Order: sequence, then structure tokens, then C-alpha cells
Amino acid sequence: MPQLEHVPQGYQALNSTGQNDTAVHLQSNSGEFAFTFEALRPGLFRTTFTSPKHLLPPHRAAPIPSSTLAETAKHVKSTDATRSFAVEGVDATIDWSSGLPLVALTLPGHAKPIHSDLPHRSYVADGTGVAHYTRYNHGTLHLGLGEKPAPMDLSNRHFVLSATDCFGYDVYRTDPMYKHIPLLINATPEGCVGIFSTSHARGFYSVGSEMDGMWGRFKVYRQEYGGLEEYLIVGKTLKEVVSIYADLVGYPLLVPRWAFGYLAGGMKYSMLDEPRASDALMEFAGKLKKHDIPCSGFQMSSGYTVAETEPKTRNVFTWNRHRFPDPAGFLDAFHKEGIRLIANVKPYVLASHPEYEKLKAAGAFFTDSLTVQSAEARLWSAGGGESGIGGHIDFTSKAGYQWWYEGIKELKRVGIDCIWNDNNEYTIPHDGWQCELTEPSLLQDGAANYGKDVGFWGRSLNTELMGRSSHDATLEAEPNQRPFILTRSATAGTLRYCASAWSGDNVTSWDGMKGANALSLTAGMCLMQCYGHDIGGFEGPQPSPELLVRWCQQGIYSPRFAINCFKTSPDNNSVGDVIEPWMYEETTPIVRDIIKRRYELIPYLYSLALESHLTATPPQRWTGWGYESDPEVWTNKILTDGETQYWLGNSLLVGGVFQPGAETTKVYLPKDPTRPGLQFLDLNNTPQTYYNAGQWVEIAAKWTESIPVLAKVGSAVPVGRNEQVLAVGDRSNPANLPLDDFRAVEIFPPKGSSNGEIFANTWSEDDGVSPPPARISVFVLNYQSTEAEVSVEFSEQLQPDFTPHWDSLTIILPVGDERKVRINGKEATGVEKDGKGRLHSKSTISRAAR
Repeated sequence: MPQLEHVPQGYQALNSTGQNDTAVHLQSNSGEFAFTFEALRPGLFRTTFTSPKHLLPPHRAAPIPSSTLAETAKHVKSTDATRSFAVEGVDATIDWSSGLPLVALTLPGHAKPIHSDLPHRSYVADGTGVAHYTRYNHGTLHLGLGEKPAPMDLSNRHFVLSATDCFGYDVYRTDPMYKHIPLLINATPEGCVGIFSTSHARGFYSVGSEMDGMWGRFKVYRQEYGGLEEYLIVGKTLKEVVSIYADLVGYPLLVPRWAFGYLAGGMKYSMLDEPRASDALMEFAGKLKKHDIPCSGFQMSSGYTVAETEPKTRNVFTWNRHRFPDPAGFLDAFHKEGIRLIANVKPYVLASHPEYEKLKAAGAFFTDSLTVQSAEARLWSAGGGESGIGGHIDFTSKAGYQWWYEGIKELKRVGIDCIWNDNNEYTIPHDGWQCELTEPSLLQDGAANYGKDVGFWGRSLNTELMGRSSHDATLEAEPNQRPFILTRSATAGTLRYCASAWSGDNVTSWDGMKGANALSLTAGMCLMQCYGHDIGGFEGPQPSPELLVRWCQQGIYSPRFAINCFKTSPDNNSVGDVIEPWMYEETTPIVRDIIKRRYELIPYLYSLALESHLTATPPQRWTGWGYESDPEVWTNKILTDGETQYWLGNSLLVGGVFQPGAETTKVYLPKDPTRPGLQFLDLNNTPQTYYNAGQWVEIAAKWTESIPVLAKVGSAVPVGRNEQVLAVGDRSNPANLPLDDFRAVEIFPPKGSSNGEIFANTWSEDDGVSPPPARISVFVLNYQSTEAEVSVEFSEQLQPDFTPHWDSLTIILPVGDERKVRINGKEATGVEKDGKGRLHSKSTISRAAR
């Protein structure tokens, strides 16, 4: 992009400097540029930099929150060219004495700001857009930006803030990828600061990667169109920053409980003519039963929409009646197998689509500014790399938005369970394409002339509006169920409508599996918290037996577990090959056991998802999350790269093996000064070994057994059946699934006495189905141990109209722990050992009739 920088000078204050005034309004000497700074809430500040030629679009990624600082802001001092005040200990200073505004934020007890603008170059006009220069905190951790290539630490790197269909990407080099979320977090041992831009316009971020002897080390955010609106978010920890960010943009959505099971997929199935796709899918369901592998959902790729006659292109909201002669009948039959259907939909219409001309006449597409005709683009149409001419749905148009809305409702009417918003990156080739701007849900302000250029409004605005249309149509069709929309691309605003996302079309490789962990950690900090990867790789060669097993072992310890692929080849460009759990006879029993362990873990995974919905805490967390006082998490590159280990909740520290043939791996056990005796327990080797925190340990991890998984001593993991079950809120049961009537808790007491220390744990449940508002029940399990027994205190706080299917509680001790268990003062009955040699102790739960 051209560089047309201009630094407005000579700012003057427009507002008074009252004792409780926490807003600053400045104007440049030309009168053209305006700058504002406002403290909104504890830890949250807003800045803008605008001119009549650099406006803020009315529809941005976050609404302006109301201020809650009436009693919390403390005025410090004010001069003709400075303003300073404190907000719950965070000192905010705005200094325009040099001629342009400089913002600095300082954490309590610190002399040096954690955030400060770059002198003489802070807020810059750059052609049709703007740039913001800030000082770079060298040697600290930078995180976020939605979805960026590994490693996790973004320091000293340059990124494009846009989205594209990066099929077969390199997880370490490809940029941009699928998501457009301009949230950059700088994390340090002393505290954290996030900068979030609400623009949907294309941009760039240099995170210390640009060097200049005069300017020193700096970061710069460049935005190609419009004015600047940024939120500065300050907190002591990453958890605080992510929570404040969620207050601003919205918390992660409720996810249906079934979505935490195994999700199958593969483009081949829906692309088959002989045997018909519907028959092939029923055969797949039969193989699941044959191999005793539970499966909760199937990602039905867009082959179901491929036309039966030439040109055989993908036509969204149509059915290929040869492959699926009776869509509703097929869906009923698939539901009787216990499998939900996730239908792929793409936000474009090819010229061969039966409704293309109607939509074109209705103004449902963009307008090409060069031809002043309905905009045409080359779009993916059939096999790998094949394309045709068509139009992107313009979701700012009432015609396009409503057509999509009605199409989603029809899919729901037929019986589709989840909408899969795919290919929604909006890689439009020209910034001048015109938006229609007639859709009522699009926020607009008639007082200003904003123009219609898609470059200004932002391509990714359509990703958000597509999410909203799919979400709202789903909710109208099924008002008693939580809408579940899966999305490939996303903005911050998209996540208010789409409950789940994944890392797109990855490649089969050991490095691809390793780098994916870093993507998960940054995605979680940007509120993509029901997030995962295509297990085994979407594109590329088939995984070896060892790699398939390793990837499945890794994948069950993430919020989303899906196996989906499109293995193209010169001989098979349209149908592709698939990854199936039974594809290697020698590994089928291993993969079966891994998937069954996934189902056991669903109560834990689902509880973490409910916590995410309430607090924005990601289920999958960086090793240093909650262990900020441990120097090792900040200084060791292996940990800041975020590729080889992570927390799953508070209880499980998950490692990995990322080289073929490796049978051991190192894991770091973070330390907590408030718990000097903290230990970790190796769960997958016998005898199970206890390790002290604050050290690297070598863990045995044969590929036929497990990756390293260690439990924090004193924690607990609720588990259920190792099969698919019926959620409490499910009103129909066509597959005759068993009830969710078994609940156990795996606990990890010290090897001997806890010396009176009581370990407190909670987990959450709800009916797994209902839409917001959340009605969440809480279960409390505290325990302590002596040399002879483990004493458990259990209680529950149930919401009205919620009664769990389970009426007893089983406590599971680690392998080799033979101690007696008391539950609420009574010795547990029903003591037995499982196939792993773990002692199970069972007690009935007294629960009043509800």
C-alpha cells in the first residue's frame, strides 16, 4: 500500500478540565483532525483519531460501552497541555505539549508506563486511512490478533489484518489466515495491556519488526480506510484483560453439549454419485457401530449442493436430488443413528445457480464501481482449484441478508442441526466495490455521508452479518434451542453469533500438529474458545498410523474434536480421500479408546465451556496463565512459543509428542509461590509419579499409549460415560441414547496426608440445550487426605427445573492409591477397580424431589 503519512500538529483542548472529567477532546491546529481519550471503566479506555475524510463507520466491531467511573476515577492534575488521572490505581496521562497527543498508561506501583505512544509520530493520517505508533516493550510477550501463524509469541513479526482462504497453509509462515481480529495483547510479569481496533477495514501490524535508528523500537498499526477507534485494556493478568475485552465485545456463546463429542467429516462422502452420498453416509454410520466408536455430529460438506447437470457447481441452499433423493428422510435416518448434521453453506452464488438472476436483479450482490454493474468474481465452484463466475452475497443489502435468512430457516426445517458458515473470508478484489447498505440490522447514521466503498466499511463486516443472519434465522426456527453456528472466518463481532470456529484447511504434518497448539492459545485469548483443528490434517498426504494416533491423542484435550479433510490428488481432484478412525487396522483399537476417553471427559470440557460463557476464561490456556509469578514461563522460549504444552482448565497440564518415533518428551511444571508444596501427578505411566512444581521433567509417552498428561495435585476432573448420552434438555431421542446417568470425579490427592489442607473444586452443568440466558447449576467437591483415607465433601446448587440424570457420585483415585474414601462423612460403597487399575468408590446422592 502507498505510504502517505501526515502527522497533524498543534492540538488544543476543546473541553474544560474539571476535577472529575476523565475525557479529553483535542483538535489539531488545522481544525481538521480530532483526537479523544476517555476512561470508561476500570481497566478500559477509549481513543479516537478522526477527520471529515477519516470517519468511523457506524457499524464497528463493538458498541461504545457506557461509563461506570462516577466513583472510581481520581483526578490527579491538569495543565494547559496535559491531563492525568487514576482509575483504580492505573495512571492515565494525555500529554499534547509537543504538538500531538501522547497517551501513557502506568500500572499501580510502577514508574514506567506499560503502554505509551511514540513521540512525534503517535497518530498519523495515511492517505485514506490512519496509523498509530506506540513504543515497543522489547523482550516481553505479544499475543492475539485472532489467528496468526505459530509460534504464539507475535513479537518482532509483521502481520496482515485481513482474512483469506488459505487452503493448505503453512502454520508457521502463512499470513493472513481466516480471522480478522485486531486485538494485540502485551503481557509482562508486572501486568498486561491490550489494544483493540474496532475497524473492519484491512490493516497491518508491525509488532516491533520495523526498526529505525531515529525512532527506536516501536509497534505500528496501519489501517487502510477510515478513522481510528481503539480500546486500551489494562489488567494485572491475562485473565483480567481477556475478561474486560469480553465485557466490550461480548462473551463466548453457549455451545450445545453434544458438540463436545467426536465430530466426523470428509468431503468425499457428500461428493459421491455411486454409491449415492446419502447411502455412503449411512454406511459410515454403520461402520461407527461396527467399530464401537461413538460419534455426535457429521460435517456435511457442500457436495450436497452440487448441481446434478453441467456445470456441476456448488449451489448454496439447493440439494442434489440424485445424491440425496429425500433430504428430510435421510436426516431422520441419520438422527436415528445418534448423529447430528452440520451443513456447509457458502456466501456466494455462481452464475449457474438457479436463483442468480433473481438475486442480481434484487441488488443482493455488490456493485462493481468500474462497470457500475452487479459485481462478478471468480469463485470456487467444484473440485480443488476449480472456479466459476458469480457474485458474493452483500449482507449489507436487505435482499441478500433476507435471502440468506430464509435459506437457513429452510435448512433447519428439513432437519439440519448446525449451520457451518464456510468460505466467508470475503476476498473481494477491489476496495471500490459498492455496498448496498439497505439491511436494517446494519448500523447507520444518516447525518454523515460515508460512501459505499467496501474498503471503508470493511470486507469482514459481511462475515459478521452473515453470522448474524445464520444465528437469528436458527433461533427463529428453533426458539427453544441454543443456536449453534460454526464459522471459518471471524471478526470480534462475528463471535456474538457464531459459537464455534476452527483453524481452517490445515496440512498433514508433524509440524502442523505442533504449531496448531499455538493457534489455539491465541484464539482463546481472542474469545474463540470452542476452537480446534482438523485432526490429521485437512489437505496433504494421509497421516501415518503414528501421526494419526498422536493427533487424536492431542485433539481430545481441546474444546473441539473434529476429523474432517479433503485430500486432493491429481487423480482425484473433486472427491478427495478421507481420514477415518478405522483407516489402519492396527491403530483402530487405539483410536477407539482415545475417542471413548474424549466422551468420558465431556463433563469436564462442558464445564469449562460454561465457565468460558460466564467469565471469558478460555478452556485451553498458556502454561503461564495463573502462574505469572514464575519467571520460567516468561523467559523460556519453548513456553512462550506455546506449541508443546498447555493447560486444559485448572486441572490438566497437557504435553505432546511432535516427532515420529519419539517415546519421551519434556514438560515444564509451573510453580506458584502461594502453594510451595505444589505437585503434579503423571496420569499415564505406572506407577504414577508425583513431581514437584518448578521443574522440567522427562515423561515417557509411547505413541501406542498416550501423550503426557499431568494433573495438578488437589484438583478434580468430572467424567461421564465413555459413550454418547442424552443431555437433560433433549426432548427427543430418536437414537435411543442412554441417559447421562453416570457421574464420577477423578481426584488427585497427595500421596500421603494433605496436612489438613482442603482442596476446593467446582464444576458446572446445565441442560445442554436451552438458549440464553444461561441457567447453570454448580457442584462443589472439596477433599482432604490422610495416610489411610480420603475425605470428600460434596454439595450441589441446582437451578430450578434442572435435575441431573445421575443420582450417585463415584470418586476415582489414581492408579495405586488404595485408600478408603468417605463422601459426606460416610464410607463409600460399591468399591471396585476399573480396567486401568483405578479404585472407584461410589455413594448415593440424596436429592429432594424437584
